[in-house]
Amino acid sequence: MQKDLLQIGSKTFSSRLIIGSGKYKDFATTKQAALASGAQMITVAVRRVNITNPNEENLLDYFKDTSIEFLPNSAGCVNAQEAITLFSLVREAVGIDFIKLEIIGDTQKTLYPDVIETIKATEVLAKEGFCVLAYSNDDPIIAKRLEDAGAAAVMPLAAPIGSGLGIQNRYNIAFIKDAVRVPVIVDAGVGCASDGAIAMELGADALLSNTAIAAAKDPVMMAEAMKHAVIAGRQSFLAGRMEKKSFASASSPVFGMAKL
Repeated sequence: MQKDLLQIGSKTFSSRLIIGSGKYKDFATTKQAALASGAQMITVAVRRVNITNPNEENLLDYFKDTSIEFLPNSAGCVNAQEAITLFSLVREAVGIDFIKLEIIGDTQKTLYPDVIETIKATEVLAKEGFCVLAYSNDDPIIAKRLEDAGAAAVMPLAAPIGSGLGIQNRYNIAFIKDAVRVPVIVDAGVGCASDGAIAMELGADALLSNTAIAAAKDPVMMAEAMKHAVIAGRQSFLAGRMEKKSFASASSPVFGMAKL
């Protein structure tokens, strides 16, 4: 059986789970959870987690003996120019051009993305050779605009960042899948492993989970649970769901049933 691999830009992954690095109690726990998750990528908010200053405790040092790749993100940026400048500095400092673009429009309450600024930044960064994974709202029109702007993947939110509410509009994920050809990675709002399975059953190509793992009572155990949920959800999607029916249907055939 051919392996079910995830292709993003020029890179190929066997894991369809990406995890975040924020909100853990320390870098050691971050690493333990990452390894338990089976993820091959971990996002890093460059403005909040150190990967560029060798003179301070550096998350990169904890992952040197692993094959997990870093996915820098622009959390904390509020416009296109800030994000473009940040990623240019990251590429110069650590040589990474595989990035998660995140530009927040409402920094006080919803943490919803500014999709206009995100599209602007995507156009510039893609032309400069970055592989852009673009965080956005769950709007199929915006997803298509991001793809047209050069995004290598679109990352619609399931619910507000860190809310743990799970997927609030399942139809929109399906609409986005129909609208674009690039991978769709459900991002933000996942609260537990079952949410991850649902995202994958809806046809998402991958899942990003941070707070659901980091804020769990046992982050390492939740990371492992999320790994299994993503695998199960993907297999369920590929297997094909049974048709829904309005009435009961006996599991066993009635023809030829012996009379008592």
